[in-house]
Amino acid sequence: MSPLTPQSVKAVLWSYDLNALEVQKDKKIIIFQVLNFGSEEAIKWLFKQYRFTDVEQIANTIPLFQWNKKSLSLWKLILSINPRSRII
Repeated sequence: MSPLTPQSVKAVLWSYDLNALEVQKDKKIIIFQVLNFGSEEAIKWLFKQYRFTDVEQIANTIPLFQWNKKSLSLWKLILSINPRSRII
């Protein structure tokens, strides 16, 4: 990740090697972690990095059991997603 990546984004990626993460290559991990656990600052950064439709598409592929219930409730309204209980 870039040294310019905000600390708020790095904080939700604590279990990953930040030196190995690439914004485009690892966008599924980054998008999911920020949507699920990110602060307002991290979310603003996220939507500067990725198009709304890309975030929406990726969020819809994340299985239901991986979501924080409160985060999912919010993002279902904003992104019009409906994750499934398992990947088909």
